[in-house]
Amino acid sequence: MNKLESVDQLKNLYEQTSTYVLFKNSLTCPVSQEAYREMEKFVQAHPDVPLYYLNVQELREGSNDVAETFNIKHESPQAFVIADGNVTWNASHWNVTKKNVEKALAE
Repeated sequence: MNKLESVDQLKNLYEQTSTYVLFKNSLTCPVSQEAYREMEKFVQAHPDVPLYYLNVQELREGSNDVAETFNIKHESPQAFVIADGNVTWNASHWNVTKKNVEKALAE
């Protein structure tokens, strides 16, 4: 899992044409903690699929930028599959699971 620590890193990520997963995580939410574990399982099973994450408390501006850039209401936890700069799937809360990300990538 690749941690994003600046808005510049995030904006550079938007320019990628390859498929990747973006995960927004809360450091204080138990649902986010479970989603984080699910994303760790995903990375272990699929090391070839880049996964980037940001902690909303540490990078609030970045979290807001994701919502604005993709015109998707902010939630936490929240995961996105992004291909060619477009969101092809997103989910929040208990729907952020290894299985759901795998399913989204297979479509």
